[in-house]
Amino acid sequence: MGFQDYTKLEVWLSARSLANLVYGITRNFPTSEQFGLTSQMRRSASSIPSNIAEGCGRNTTKGKLMFFYVSRGSLFELETQLYLSLDQEYISIEIFNETLDKILITKKLLNGFINYFKKLEDGK
Repeated sequence: MGFQDYTKLEVWLSARSLANLVYGITRNFPTSEQFGLTSQMRRSASSIPSNIAEGCGRNTTKGKLMFFYVSRGSLFELETQLYLSLDQEYISIEIFNETLDKILITKKLLNGFINYFKKLEDGK
């Protein structure tokens, strides 16, 4: 399998699952957050698999890595927004823990993916 077929990659599947989880939990946020935290979390969450996909479509390792790093940045952004959601009591501690676990799994997968491509880049 080439990286062009990103839809089979565990990292992309995990990121997609995380995005769907975030869309689900933000449905219950107050309507006053529609253009605030709800929108920010959904943008961050959808950016993660989207940038993995865009990176897989790039021709160079350097180009791929750039998008994988953007994806990782969005993952950290989402993690912060999740903490804010807990602070504002928009989510329960159970939902927080479930989502944080998914973030940490996706982070590990993405870091492994980045390290793989960094080794390719270094091996030139």
